[in-house]
Amino acid sequence: MRITELSETACRDLLARLGFGRLACSYQDQPYIVPIYFTYDRNRDSLYGFTTMGRKVEWMRSNPLVCVEVDEVVSHLLWSSVVVRGRYDELPNTPQAEHRLEERALWWQTAYAASQIRSGPHPANAVFYCIHIEEISGRRAIADRSESSVGLFHAQRAAREK
Repeated sequence: MRITELSETACRDLLARLGFGRLACSYQDQPYIVPIYFTYDRNRDSLYGFTTMGRKVEWMRSNPLVCVEVDEVVSHLLWSSVVVRGRYDELPNTPQAEHRLEERALWWQTAYAASQIRSGPHPANAVFYCIHIEEISGRRAIADRSESSVGLFHAQRAAREK
């Protein structure tokens, strides 16, 4: 397998295409990581998200330095991964904040559904936020020629055995 660095443009293209990743934050030297949906705004070089009140928001309010990881995995020999280091910024709950997320279908569903499960049906306590990107990097793995042929051989053999 050959692992190469992604250009900044390729990293940003992956952020724009995927819109799903993992957000890591910490509080008093304790790490916490959760899956999130987001929208990437190229003009502001920022990620925008929506959640409900909970540990993640409390911790990010206390320590706004966060990290987001996104990945696209085709196989263990073919994948791309981007890591963003940035700063959490809470946004006012306004139509403009909601508008930033509307390009993603069901952008509200995960956070709202989780709040309903945790404490029963109630109006969502929406928290809109932004992650200002301060640093971005990425890697891509590509199978080399021998790995590709071995993988093809095993796939063809498995197909014949069925």
